[in-house]
Amino acid sequence: MTDSGDAPVTRVEFHRQHQADAVAEAERLLARRGELQGAWLHWVAGELYRLGPPPYASMVRRELQRLSQG
Repeated sequence: MTDSGDAPVTRVEFHRQHQADAVAEAERLLARRGELQGAWLHWVAGELYRLGPPPYASMVRRELQRLSQG
């Protein structure tokens, strides 16, 4: 992934650029837990699978874990 120039985006820059979106996506996924109940885990796994690029999906997964514990 690149920014507006040709220089590659560093991991830190990628994280900074996408952190708020990852938190919002994790919150959206968690909001469906009560509605989907037992089917939620399967559903959320499918949602995470569809996310991309993989580093972003990992960020969302980490935020899901953090929000679930807190």
